[in-house]
Amino acid sequence: MYTDKKNILQLTALLKAHGIKKFVLCPGSRNIPLVQTFANVPEFVCYSMTDERSAGFFALGMALHSGEPVAVCCTSGTAVLNLSPAVAEAYYQKIPLLVISADRPAAWIGQMDGQTLPQPNIFGNLTKKSVHLPEPYTEEDAWYCNRLINEALLALKHRGKGPVHINVPISEPFFLLPVEKLPEERVIERYEGLNMYQKDYTSLITRLNTYKKKMVVAGQMSLIYLYDKKYVKPLSKHFTWFTESISNRIVPYTSIKNVDTLLCKLNANKLSEMKPDLLITYGGHIISKRLKAFLRKHKPQEHWHICEDGEVVDLYGTLTTVIEMNPFEFFEKIAPMLSMTADAYPQVWDTLSKDVNKVLFPYSAMYAIGKVIENLPENVSLHLANSSAVRYAQFFSVSEQVEVLSNRGTNGIEGSLSTAIGYATVSDKLNFIIIGDLSFFYDMNALWNNNYGSNIRILLLNNDGGEIFKALPGLQLSKEGERFVLAPHHTSARAWAEDRGFTYLCAKNEAEIEAHLPTFLDPSITPKPILLEVFTDKEQDIQALKDYFHQIKK
Repeated sequence: MYTDKKNILQLTALLKAHGIKKFVLCPGSRNIPLVQTFANVPEFVCYSMTDERSAGFFALGMALHSGEPVAVCCTSGTAVLNLSPAVAEAYYQKIPLLVISADRPAAWIGQMDGQTLPQPNIFGNLTKKSVHLPEPYTEEDAWYCNRLINEALLALKHRGKGPVHINVPISEPFFLLPVEKLPEERVIERYEGLNMYQKDYTSLITRLNTYKKKMVVAGQMSLIYLYDKKYVKPLSKHFTWFTESISNRIVPYTSIKNVDTLLCKLNANKLSEMKPDLLITYGGHIISKRLKAFLRKHKPQEHWHICEDGEVVDLYGTLTTVIEMNPFEFFEKIAPMLSMTADAYPQVWDTLSKDVNKVLFPYSAMYAIGKVIENLPENVSLHLANSSAVRYAQFFSVSEQVEVLSNRGTNGIEGSLSTAIGYATVSDKLNFIIIGDLSFFYDMNALWNNNYGSNIRILLLNNDGGEIFKALPGLQLSKEGERFVLAPHHTSARAWAEDRGFTYLCAKNEAEIEAHLPTFLDPSITPKPILLEVFTDKEQDIQALKDYFHQIKK
């Protein structure tokens, strides 16, 4: 009854779930499994059209009449190009026209095989969304295919209507119809411009109140947001709140910040027991790999992502709902609508978090970071460079009066110093920068200008290379491999720092760090910017990290 092509089965199931009912089907061979599958769905109304150009406009006319999406399906090759005029018209008239094109496997494009040409994004800028589906062979392929289809179908009506293109590669053989039932597919829904007066809002809160184990994960946020105190109690009773240093002060009460150490301490059974029923996320990137692994393995029943742009971000592979709204406004509005009965889940997590013993680091990069972070003056800005610096900083508590910044959009090391220097140049606060040696020397030209002032303090962690790569699980490097992967060196920043007008400080042991801290952490703006270069041993840093997690697990 239905094709055995998994991407087509997923597509069909989601077309049905998203309420697409009208299909204009054009003849051809490569789209046979699409056409036969669509024609066998009782809820679909199918129309036969031979000429693709006419079919596109025919579908456009039906969509124009109803205001609802109408799909047009064609075979591969120039057949797709014949839909271009209708797509252009739909784009400028803002009509929800859905183009579904069959395609040959990518390996045969440009190889003189019949009816082949590059079809992904073939309509250029004339669609709201264009996706090229994989042919699923693994669980990850299937997740990716599901997400792409949901994204495309949601785009038909997101922030105005318009055309969308779904390109479907199909390998031979494809004439069989052995499947009798469409699969159950995850449907992602979007609440657009949500406000408390919409009926959907009430139904959303009703669903929320049915869950007992509710978790919120706050990603990177540059805004320090203060909640009205009246919302603190209801939110704290119902949600476990996970944050990191780069989340800043954006929660209504004390959150759980020692995420990595906490998850490391819990055994497999406890992790399974503590999985959330409902996960709510907002903000940008998450640093903790353990948190990502935990939520990907122990999947919640629902995952809601709150963001003002309404984009689909499925970091944990379980996204069900996108709420297009300011996250702080969302939590303030739901606070008085939560059930009166408190959930035990937040208290259990809080107890587990407090039960994690504090472990002191020996002299190492982590020791130096901890000494600086835990003794920072109030009301300063802290910039964390990528790689080891931003990860090691998560082991320590940052004052709520300190704003934390980091280039976590793409997590590259190349501009960490330049970004921090640019920020500090227009800031009236002290700006502390924690950065590793490779990040610093890669971006040392950040100091090659006359724009910045003396409100800069740089903690440079120098262990002669990229030690964090050596700590990757399962990685075994030969001596020759280390030369290329770890980029070992024997470079100091002293001459460059002094040439650029910095007060240069150097530490090679605990006593020297302690001696320099009063100067480095002076809350007043000193006559010159300061650079404290801390030299550590790469092997000692790695061992200190391993010992830390070993002690946590005890």
